This record gives sequence, C-alpha cells and structure tokens, in this order.
Amino acid sequence: MKQIFSRLHPVVGILLISITFSCTSGEPAEMDSGPVSQYASYPIEPVDIRNVRMEDDFWLPIIERVQEKTIEYAIAKCEEEGRMENFLIAGGQMEGEVRGEMPFDDTDLYKIIEGASNSLISAPNDELESLVDSLISIIAVGQEANGYLTTWRTIDPAKPPAPWVEVREGRVWESLAASHELYNAGHLYEAAYTHHLATGKRNFLDIALKNADLMVATFGNGEGKISAVPGHQIIETGLLKLYELTQREEYLQLARYFLDHRGKPKHHDLFGPYSQDHLPVVNQREVTGHAVRAVYMYAAMTDIGVLMQDEAYQRAVRALWENMVHKKLYITGGIGARHEGESFGENYELPNLTAYSETCAAIGSVYWNHRLHRQNGDVDYLDVLERTLYNGLISGLSLDGTKFFYPNALESDGKYTFNRGACTRQGWFDCSCCPTNLIRFIPAIPGLLYAKRADSVYVNLYAASTSDLTVSGQSITLTQRTGYPYDGRVDLTVSVEQQQSFSLKLRIPSWARNQPVPGPLYSYVDSLAPTPSLLLNGRPLDAPVEGGYWIVSRQWADGDQLTLDFPMPVRMVTADARVEENRGKFSLERGPLVYAIEEMDNAQIDRVTIEPNTALTSRHRTDILEGVQVIEGDQITAIPYYLWSNRGIGKMKVWIPGTASK
Repeated sequence: MKQIFSRLHPVVGILLISITFSCTSGEPAEMDSGPVSQYASYPIEPVDIRNVRMEDDFWLPIIERVQEKTIEYAIAKCEEEGRMENFLIAGGQMEGEVRGEMPFDDTDLYKIIEGASNSLISAPNDELESLVDSLISIIAVGQEANGYLTTWRTIDPAKPPAPWVEVREGRVWESLAASHELYNAGHLYEAAYTHHLATGKRNFLDIALKNADLMVATFGNGEGKISAVPGHQIIETGLLKLYELTQREEYLQLARYFLDHRGKPKHHDLFGPYSQDHLPVVNQREVTGHAVRAVYMYAAMTDIGVLMQDEAYQRAVRALWENMVHKKLYITGGIGARHEGESFGENYELPNLTAYSETCAAIGSVYWNHRLHRQNGDVDYLDVLERTLYNGLISGLSLDGTKFFYPNALESDGKYTFNRGACTRQGWFDCSCCPTNLIRFIPAIPGLLYAKRADSVYVNLYAASTSDLTVSGQSITLTQRTGYPYDGRVDLTVSVEQQQSFSLKLRIPSWARNQPVPGPLYSYVDSLAPTPSLLLNGRPLDAPVEGGYWIVSRQWADGDQLTLDFPMPVRMVTADARVEENRGKFSLERGPLVYAIEEMDNAQIDRVTIEPNTALTSRHRTDILEGVQVIEGDQITAIPYYLWSNRGIGKMKVWIPGTASK
C-alpha cells in the first residue's frame, strides 16, 4: 500500500505547486464540544470499526481491493477530469473554466477522503494520511472567505457544468432544486466528521464547520434568511454528524428545518415527488421519486425521530420502510425501478432488464436500515441490510476494483446499454457518484458486524474477525471463525479477563428463518428448510429466540465457544403475483447470496428453465471468478449475482422461467 500511495504524491504535488498559502494545521487538536446535549441518542451503539479486525476470505479482500486499488484509481480519474483543478481555479491559484460535467463533482474528493479515513481507522497508514492532507489542502483553496464551497458557482455562477441546472441571475443559492450546493455540503460534512474521528485533526473539520456556520446564517426562519430546502438531500445527515461531534444545537435545528419544510407550498415552490417535496415528510407513506434522495432523507428523518423523540417522524419512517420492503424491493435488495428520474416506480413495479437499482441507492438503504436497527434492535432491518450488502450493493464493484455498475440490472440481453451507455461494467462515468460512494462505504463495513446496549452485545453479521469491546466496564474479545457467506457454520469464541455476565444476541438471518426478506413480497417454494442449531462448548444449547435473535445470557468464562450452524441448501424463490415480470419465474439463493445465470456458463441461456423439483446442488469452483461457490443442475450453472459481468459481455438472468409459480 505504501508504494501505491507514494506514486500518487507527485500527481497531487503538481497541483500543489501553485498553492501559495500556508495550509491549515494538520496536527491533532482538542474538540470544543460545547454543552452536553439535551436530546436523546440511539439506544444501540455500533462497535467502532477501529475495534473490529476483519480476517475473512470474503470481505477482507474486497476492503483491501478498495484500499489498494480503487482509491488510487479514483484519485487518478479525478485528477484527469479536473476535480482538483476546480478547487484551485475557484481559489485563484489557477486560471481556467470549470471542468467536469456535474454540479456535484466536488463530492468525489469528499467521498474519497471519507473512504480513505475509514481505511485509516482500521489500517493506519502514514502515506495515505499524508495524501489525504494534500487533498484537503487543495479543497481549502477553493473555499471562499465566508465559508461558501461549491467550485462551479465560485468559478462562474452563471455557467453551470450541467445544462439541466437553470440559472437566470448567476448567483449563489439559485436553482436549489438542481444546483447541488447543499448536497455538496452534506458530503463535505460527512467526510470531515469521519476524517476527524480517524486522525483527530482539525484541517478538514474546520473547513466543514465554516461552511456549516454559513448555512446556519443563510437558511431558515428569520429576517434576511432564505426560505428553501435542498433539491438533493444529504446535508441533513451531514449537519447531524457535525451536531454529534460539536453539540452545537444550531446544526441539529437546521437539519430539522430542512426536513420540516419539505412539501409546504407556502414556504417555497415545491420540487415535487422527484425530490420527495410533494407532502410534508411526516405525511409521506409511499417511497417515491429519486431513490438516492429518498433514502438519504429517510435516514435523516430516522435521526430526528430518535434524537428529538418525535413520534410523527417515527411513524412516517416505519410506514415508508414497510412500503419499500413490502412492495418496491428487488430480490437483490436493490431499490429504484426506473431509469427515468433514477426513481422508485409504482407498487410492485420491478422490471428486470430495465431495473435501475442504483449502487448509491443500495448504499443509502444500508445506512438507513442500520440506523433503524440502532433505534430498536428489530432484526428485520438487518435482514434487508444483509441482502442489500451481499447482492445489490457489492455488485457495483468489479473483481479488479476498477470497473463499476451505476445501475444494477437483474437481466441483460447483452445489447441494452443499461449501464449509462454500456451493457457491461464501465471504468468511470461522467456522473461518478457510484464509484466514489463505494469507496466511502466499503472500508466501513466492519462497523456493521456488532452493536451493544447496556449489558447486551448484538452479533449482527457473520464474518471471520476479531473484535475488542467493552461491556459494563469490562473488556471482552469476540473471535469469529467462519466461511460465511458460503458456509453457514460460525464458531464464536469469548475471551474475558475474568468471568463476567452479559448477554449475546446472535442474529438468525431471515433466509434461515424461511423468509427471504420481511413481508410478503417474496417467498420460498419449499418451506421445509433445515433448522439452525446452536452449541455451547460443544453441547446443544436450547437458547430462547426473541425477535430473530438467539439470546444467550450467562456468566462467561474465558474461552467459552458458541457454534452456530445455519444450513445452506439451495432455495428457490417466487415473487408476489403482482410483480408482473416475475410471474412463472424463480430466482435462486443459497445463504444470503442471490444467484444469476450468465451466458458464458449457459450457452442456451434463453432455453434454461427450472421447476420446483429441479435437482440443484452447490459446489466450489476454483477455475472461475477467483474461486466461487456455484449452483448446478441439469443444464444450468449459476453464480452469485454480485459477480456477474466480470468475464465480458453476455446475457444474464436472475429470474429464470418455469411452469409453476406462486
């Protein structure tokens, strides 16, 4: 990794030559946190990624691929396309016009920094940290004296990089439906928050706080302030992260202001359903419009519902989640049916060939579901999270770490160019939000494994790892050894300095409870799946099951071992008959993984059919896709969906025709 990142320093250094100011100090500084919050917090606390060491053969290679290849690749692409130059031009250190094609291009650097910071938390690296400081110094050049930071506006406010951003007067804060000025700020705040947690430094955080203070002074109720809401949400969760860090209530109140005033025509000209600005948020019950905007907003609504104990927000969030999961969720966990507007469709509108299912939307869904679980421990949220994580999210990244899906189709005819002009993975996009979003998200995956509340520890996801945590003031270490997601056996060892009492809550995944996902949208053809089992120190343990968790409460001794076994037969899934395209079709699963058939493994792919009595088995193959567990049957070979399109262009199907259906 050191060699990889040292090669990038000259690239960044060329741009830094023109910087004539003294950079903000990168030394760690104490945080002035202000008064203790009067508001509530999430009852369930995730175990920080710095305390979880991944050691598995599934997630660790993906995380390392991002750290060692994708970050480098994305920085090179950003330099090639002028992302860094825009900050220098905005700050007067270079001459030229804005480069790039999107008004939110600034956020690519923010998301790369956030991903690199998450990497620094779990894997400290001096050269990577130095590289990040270089990027931050470039960003600082583009910030105006009052804290404003959107480079295309600063360079030429009357000339947006995208033709769909309408400008009339050529000034800041104009055309907020499309300008992305507030969206840019949201990613800035989230990245600065994570960078501060990773390094303790103030250099990026001070840029974010200066910008946030400008937002507080600019928007809201009061004389001289602008009555507006963002066209693309995420500033809300960003402001709430800054609130969490600083306890400055004005950040929380502005986040709530932006949410409270959506859908209110007396406040502003509404942006409509596309931006979830058609009804007040507490009255919304159906997920609609641009899917990424939606889940970012729902995450912020969940934050407000918890922090401010707002029951109206909580009721709306629950209804929105149920509508999404029960009527608008792909079997892969993906969301967003339509290319038009990158949006949700109608209830049960889930096309396969033309599915949008954007990678960014999958990431936003995971963020939202993680918050919902932290609120009340409901296992349903993790069932959706896991399905999304293993299927419709990591499908966005290729095996070599340098090719991407923006949409994630569930079928391909090898001709339809669904992936923004291509029918296979692409090396980059004019709108590069998805590649950089994968960078910011994937290094943080270890933080999803565990959570705790009082004297209870939640084991939410299964992956070979070692985690150090504190329960009731005592240190414990949990060690997982497992071949999950290909093998359902999990050995969990408890290490304690002295005997102590606490509860372990061991999640039983929905697929092991005979339910693909919560709700009636999908069901298994055969409901007679083997029952999961639990051993304690080699002996069967009849632990109570509450809400999808085994609850093991005892006085733990050093070296106590739990053995969980989740049998993984091949399962066939049917969809609700109201999903028109999937009538008479089946999808295949094994464990948490959805499978797909590709033309290179199935020469007569359009003739492949399966029936409920089709004999299907699973075996490991080392000769394809760097080693993978496949499903095989008479004239059929299926691979995990997330791996499709790593071997060239060809046809693909998740839903396979049959003669019987639900």
